[in-house]
Amino acid sequence: MALKPLLILSLMLCSQLSLAANGFIALCYHDIRDDVDGVVDKDQMAVSTDNLIAQFEWLKAHNYQAISLDDIIAARKGLKPLPEDAFLLTFDDGYKSFYTHVLPLLKEYEYPAVLALVGKWSSTPSGEQVLYGNKEHKPRDFFLSLEEIQAISQSKLVEIASHSFDLHQGVLANPQGNTQPAAVTLKFDAKSKLYEQEDVYRKRILNDLQQNSDFIQTVTGKKPRAIVWPYGEFNQLSEELAKSLGHQLSLTLKSAINTAQPGNSVNRILILGNPPLADFVYSLRHFAAEDPVRVAHVDLDYVYDEDPIQENKNLGLLLDRIKKMKINTVFLQAFSDPDGDGNADALYFPNRHLPVRRDLFNRVAWQLRTRSNVNVYAWMPVLSFLIPGTEELRVQGLVNEKIMTNTNGYIRLSPFNGKAKKLIEEIYEDLALHANFSGLLFHDDAYLSDYEDFSPAALHSAASTLGIHDVSIEDLRGPLKRKWQAIKTHTITQLTVDLTNKVKYYRPFVKTARNIYANVILNENSKEWFNQNYDEMLRTYDYTAIMAMPYMEQANNPMQWLSDLTQSAAKYDPNFDKTVFELQSVDWRTSTPIPNNTLARQFHLLMRLGVKHIGYYPDNFLENHPSLNTVKSNISLKTSPLAL
Repeated sequence: MALKPLLILSLMLCSQLSLAANGFIALCYHDIRDDVDGVVDKDQMAVSTDNLIAQFEWLKAHNYQAISLDDIIAARKGLKPLPEDAFLLTFDDGYKSFYTHVLPLLKEYEYPAVLALVGKWSSTPSGEQVLYGNKEHKPRDFFLSLEEIQAISQSKLVEIASHSFDLHQGVLANPQGNTQPAAVTLKFDAKSKLYEQEDVYRKRILNDLQQNSDFIQTVTGKKPRAIVWPYGEFNQLSEELAKSLGHQLSLTLKSAINTAQPGNSVNRILILGNPPLADFVYSLRHFAAEDPVRVAHVDLDYVYDEDPIQENKNLGLLLDRIKKMKINTVFLQAFSDPDGDGNADALYFPNRHLPVRRDLFNRVAWQLRTRSNVNVYAWMPVLSFLIPGTEELRVQGLVNEKIMTNTNGYIRLSPFNGKAKKLIEEIYEDLALHANFSGLLFHDDAYLSDYEDFSPAALHSAASTLGIHDVSIEDLRGPLKRKWQAIKTHTITQLTVDLTNKVKYYRPFVKTARNIYANVILNENSKEWFNQNYDEMLRTYDYTAIMAMPYMEQANNPMQWLSDLTQSAAKYDPNFDKTVFELQSVDWRTSTPIPNNTLARQFHLLMRLGVKHIGYYPDNFLENHPSLNTVKSNISLKTSPLAL
């Protein structure tokens, strides 16, 4: 098929994406139509026939090699390497256009492809309407007929995969009425006001996958070897169930290059907006690029209101404000701390150990994601959970030569106590089960002073780790001080790693960030005072969030203090790839807002010094501080933000 001159020029000008040896990319398409109307088309996942041909031509002209699932399985077993510049074609949902438009092109180019079928849609009787998602209805003949599926299955070029039987929809996910992807959500029952239990959820997913596997085998004579997760949403539990049914590969919508390393996940680039060739090529070359992190740190306590009507108004103000900011991240409080002491008195999600002030976190996080287009990190304590009956599990310190539990400031559970650790892990599990979010921010309560922890569990752990039968506090404060400091620092870090792994079982794509006190970076001795280590944090988390708060630290010259902090941080993270600088928007000494022009100067200073990732705390959306214009004109991700 002939190409227009402009497309030929594009082919000549575009340089080729370089893939690592034995790596490959996967492209995710949906409907292919002749009449797609660019970026204004109702179906933003549809691609025009002409544009698909142009993309195939570009791939061919640049020596990309189409591969099949067989090739991937063989490569991951170490049987056969993938060709250079390999790519996998996938088409989701089972549209009729695959038979009428795509299959002829696959034959012409000799490209293999994966076709993913939703069993309920494909088994809908002729003449009836297909419920597409939760609300939209489409004619049955919009999708492949059973006869067409059978014919396609005979082609050696096409592998038919499962797209679930009936998980391509949202299920009720919270009391406020949000629907979220069925494969990763505990159903909320509006009548009983109860959530689906995990064992019921597990059975629902297993039955659905089994039903679709049986359906595909009945129609084609072959069991599917791959599961294509609806909306790209899955978790480790659902993947385990899929593997138990014989699914060797699991296709997602995470934009990343794939490797031939053992594993069953395949990342895919979703083709959206019917891109012209130049945009398509750009997306291939830049899909892994990430924007700098720009953060508003939000107290959910300020959204909460005893009056649900006022609470909804508060939420509306927050959503509108965050959307207008054109930032990409919100650190959102998931615990309740109405007295502001940093301890979790209650939580904003269902859990086993603390009161639920309101089942609110999932609602707000989902609305921020879908309406304000930001990634939401659950801001959580690590140790300071005020769980009734846990007094004996808490950190104990040396005060006036006596060992006692500190009742001022952060009242923390001991990271050395096995019972305490289990309680904390269960809270994090409950968060992951009941909420859909993008990341975790570990609170600044994750520290131990140089006079802590001397609880029985800590002393036992010290003796065991140091290989000493009976260790004394005098030893740990004296000759073993440095070793004990390293043990304490690592123990806290390891706890956060364990908590992350608990969460990733249900939310596999979460990223992590952890607060660190600025003095730990500015003053070498502070590592001992807090038992925090910046270098270790950089290695452990996706981001380390420095509390770059000069007024909290009593700095005489805030601008110079920020400059010194930045230079000190650069010794460990020269390009600031993994460090977030969080400014303060309130001077807590006087309970007054930091002036907008002062914040603007601080934002500018940090960026002049090369800082990439910037945020502030708190965002007072109720009183518009910092002002929307200050945020938008200084840390917006828009290259030329408009003044309001």
